[in-house]
Amino acid sequence: MTKDLAYLSRGKMYLKRGDAPPELLESQFGESVRQRAKEIQKRHAWKTEGRGAQFMGGGAFWGGQVQDPGEMPIAINGLSPGCREGQLLYTLNTPDISGIFLLREGDYFEQRIFHSADHRVAQVCAMPGQDQIAFVLRQRDGGASLAVMTSEGKEFTEITQGDSIDEFPHWVPGRPGTLTFQSAGIGRDARGIFAARGPYAVQQIDATAGEMKSLAEDEKFDFLAPRISADGSLYYIRRPYDTPRARTSPWQMLMDTLLFPFRLVNAIFHYLNFFSMTYSGKPLKTSGNARSKEMDMRRLMLMGNYVNALEVMKHSADQETPALVPSNWELVRSASYGSGPAEVLAKGVLSFDLEEDGSVLFSNGSAIFRVEDSRKPVLVLKSDLIEHVIAARLAAPLVDTP
Repeated sequence: MTKDLAYLSRGKMYLKRGDAPPELLESQFGESVRQRAKEIQKRHAWKTEGRGAQFMGGGAFWGGQVQDPGEMPIAINGLSPGCREGQLLYTLNTPDISGIFLLREGDYFEQRIFHSADHRVAQVCAMPGQDQIAFVLRQRDGGASLAVMTSEGKEFTEITQGDSIDEFPHWVPGRPGTLTFQSAGIGRDARGIFAARGPYAVQQIDATAGEMKSLAEDEKFDFLAPRISADGSLYYIRRPYDTPRARTSPWQMLMDTLLFPFRLVNAIFHYLNFFSMTYSGKPLKTSGNARSKEMDMRRLMLMGNYVNALEVMKHSADQETPALVPSNWELVRSASYGSGPAEVLAKGVLSFDLEEDGSVLFSNGSAIFRVEDSRKPVLVLKSDLIEHVIAARLAAPLVDTP
């Protein structure tokens, strides 16, 4: 049987069918957002050109230049097979709008499941054969919760609460309404400002009963992107937990208080600049030399994790497909819903998924591999910045344009 897969790279979605080369799947909604931005800029061009620009004070925003709507960062940051065979679900974010969309075989247009200017969504997962999807809701205070809704996009319900970061939901086979996910507690200072997060643990929740229990946790490690296979084995990525350094100096606390407004503005700018660099390849900041621009890309965010990719690749320059994450990011399997011994399947793993026959797909950031029957990983394809990979489970050619 031909095995299909889909993956995300630089915020774009690609589909690979069997031995065919990957094809880019464009979001029509994302392109429509860009087109509307172009029309708005065209109507107001007089404010940034000629005498109109002089009258309006130049109209420049970041770095004294007008931003090109055609390069507006539009990022797909979540990808999943749909509830039915032949479907792809994904979450898409623009600077102003966030939403969940569906591509279906034989259709010419994508279906909008949910979109909002008030919420930021990520990491969607559909319940196979059912009518439920789960996804992540980003909070303004740095937290994240899980929510569920029907595949028709009816009103969603948040199923996790508290001061935590809950991410990467995945439905448990054979247990309708039950999800596994990664969860970490948040530490805040006396002003309620995000100060640190605890280690990620693997949690399981019954979305109907609201009952939750821990499947795997260790104060020395993060357990990421967990999912359970049909035979009850728990898979996850294990990496060392970076313990936050305590700040006890009164002088440091005073300086933090005085500098907080400036740091906040700086953080917002660098976040937007990173978003633009990652997904459009161009910075918001145009001043400075090439060295400073290179430094902007030294730290990449891959599926919500900051990674010093250039530093990692420097130590693996002789490899054809170097991992963009350290070797201590390990893909682990544990039998009996996590109660069995932990078995390391691969190192330097950024993302993974399970195929219907039990094979494992995983990405190290620069390539995708397949592992069958605990054999040596086989290279499937090479690309750059592969953030997320899934087994697509499609039955016929998927069409997204007329």
